[in-house]
Amino acid sequence: MREPFINPLARRGSSIVDSARALKSLTRGILALADDVVVSVSELACHVPGCPPRETVILVMQGVETLQISIHKPMADVTEDDLLEAFAGASGRFETDTM
Repeated sequence: MREPFINPLARRGSSIVDSARALKSLTRGILALADDVVVSVSELACHVPGCPPRETVILVMQGVETLQISIHKPMADVTEDDLLEAFAGASGRFETDTM
């Protein structure tokens, strides 16, 4: 019987999916978002000099408005405090009280 094929280019397993779900849930709670607001969480390679190799980017999309925050940590390392700080710094760029 053959060994199962393991794709070396595949994402790092379900832990990244679990982290994304947790961050989406925290984002929805922090911003008190309605169900129709889209939250997207991605982990990207950071190419800015001095930036850690991975960053977490969160998009909050409502209608034609989009709020983007970047946290210079891998998704699995982002905490609720990181989100609170990032969204506090983004205040005024997105209307969260109408969500």
